[in-house]
Order: sequence, then structure tokens, then C-alpha cells
Amino acid sequence: MMLYTKIDIPRSPVRFAYEHRTMLFGSCFAESIGKRLSGSLFRAEINPFGTLYNPASVAMAIERLIEGMTFTSDDLFQYEGLYHSLFHHSSFSSVSADECLQQINERLQQAAVMLSSADRIIITWGTAYVYRLKGTGQTVANCHKLPEKYFERARLSVEEIVSLWEPLIAKLQKKHPSLQWLFTVSPIRHWRDGAHENQLSKATLHLAVEALQERFPVQTAYFPAYELMMDELRDYRFYADDMCHPSLTAIQYIWERFVEVCMDEPARCLLKEAEEIRKALDHRPFNPQSEAYRRFLTQTLLKIDRFNEKMPYLCFKQERKDIERLQTEQ
Repeated sequence: MMLYTKIDIPRSPVRFAYEHRTMLFGSCFAESIGKRLSGSLFRAEINPFGTLYNPASVAMAIERLIEGMTFTSDDLFQYEGLYHSLFHHSSFSSVSADECLQQINERLQQAAVMLSSADRIIITWGTAYVYRLKGTGQTVANCHKLPEKYFERARLSVEEIVSLWEPLIAKLQKKHPSLQWLFTVSPIRHWRDGAHENQLSKATLHLAVEALQERFPVQTAYFPAYELMMDELRDYRFYADDMCHPSLTAIQYIWERFVEVCMDEPARCLLKEAEEIRKALDHRPFNPQSEAYRRFLTQTLLKIDRFNEKMPYLCFKQERKDIERLQTEQ
């Protein structure tokens, strides 16, 4: 007896392989999937502007990377002892304007280089609701807890989202004809919007993705992370304590479905080996001077060498250097 509704997901036309460079933009869910890609040794650049929730802010971030225009002190404001950017998540905020700008521009330059050679882009939209500065109408990526009186709240229409994204995709496709996009709608419920408003928001995002797929049928695809959460994982035991975010178990399950339908066969076959290497690289020994740890480092280098023979386009220069440094410290 089947006690839940299983979603039949066909193999995605947008496949991910180890030779691909992948960029991820969007909500917390983009962070979760991006970390799993990085943890499996994929070359992934995750949210260079920090977590972004609405389609307008994600589009602005990508446009800024295309232009390569750095931020200046004029783009910052000070509030409650910290300097912030309205284009960035609060993870970039700092007590020092110089430090804030340095973090922002270092990530921008790094991500701009990655975008110029990216093969895949994963976009995760969280909400169709935006906050705009009164007076200028500028959509902000994050309000940074500024008083509500400074903002106007609105819900983007399908047409507004498509009008932002259609020229953006076309511009990047002209530069990189082989670039492919995977869209998802975040399974995270934006409960502060209200129960009904959250549903309207998610529906708007789904319709916008569909419209973009119709315009770019070869370059774009959709992965049903939202549907997996709402149907296959329709139980509060799959939610975090706030009852809105997916639990770690839910994220892992959605990741496994992603691997199943979006990764090419060689990548799937190497995942376990890659994850073992990542765990070894992240390992912190109880006794770094022991003979057992010395053997562990040697074995890790051998694992990297074997993996690199199969995937020669991956660079482990820094990892090898770190391990060799640890060996000399013993």
C-alpha cells in the first residue's frame, strides 16, 4: 500500500557533470543545494550577494555581475552600528564600511569571473513579494531591520518577473550559447506574508518559471523542489523547528531526488568517492601528532590523486598544499 503521493520526475534536460561550473542564486534552499554540490567536489559559486529571496533582486545581482561594476561607499548605509548594502544579505554587514565594501567587492569579482565561464545556473525564487524604497522605488534585497515606514510592499506580477528575466537570459545566452538554467521554487514557506498570500506568491513564481521555459525551451528546465516538499514530504516531521523551513532530513531527500534526475551518470557514480574526500578534508584530528593521523593524510592524498585521474579538469592544488603543510607540521 502506497501511503504517500510520489512525484514522477522525468530525467532533466539540464544535467550536471563534474566538468561543469555551476552558479547558484536565491533563497536558503539554493544555499543548501549549493553546499551539497561543493561537498561533492563540484565547482560551485553560491549566492555571491548572500541569500536573496525575490526574482527582482536575483536579476539585479546577475546584472551587476555581468557589468562587473564594483560597489562604493555611496551604496552603503549605517544603521544600529553596522554598515549595510540594500543589494546584499546581512552576512556582508560590518562595523567598518571598508570591511563591508571589501567583502562585497571581493565576492563580486570572484563571481564575475565564474559567471564568465559558467555552464549551469541554478535559480531558486522564494517569494514574489518585494520591498521598495519610498521615494526612489528601488527594490531592496534585504531591509536590514529598517523601520517599515521606509518601504512599500508589493507583489510582483508574472509579467513583471518575465520582463526582468527574459532579456537577462537572452543576454547571457548570447555570450554563452551552451549555458543552461535550472529553476526551482523554494519549498520554504514565507509565513510572514500570510498563509493565503504565500500561496499566491508561490503560484506567481511557478507561472513565471513556466513562461520563461516557453520562451527558452532548450536552455531552461524546472526542478520540483517545492512539489516534493508539499507532497512527498507532507508531514511536519520534515520541517525544522520554525515549521516553515525544511528539516535536514527533507533537504537530504530533495538532494537525492536532484541527484537522481539532474546529474549525469558518471557524476552519480563518483558521488560517494567525492563525499569521502570532502569528509577527509574537513576532518579535525583529536591528536594531530599521531602516526594514525599521518597515515590518514597520506591516504587522503592518494584518494585525491585517484579521483583527479578520473576528473582531470578539477583542481586540487590548494587541498594538496594544505595536506602537505599538515604533514610538515608533524
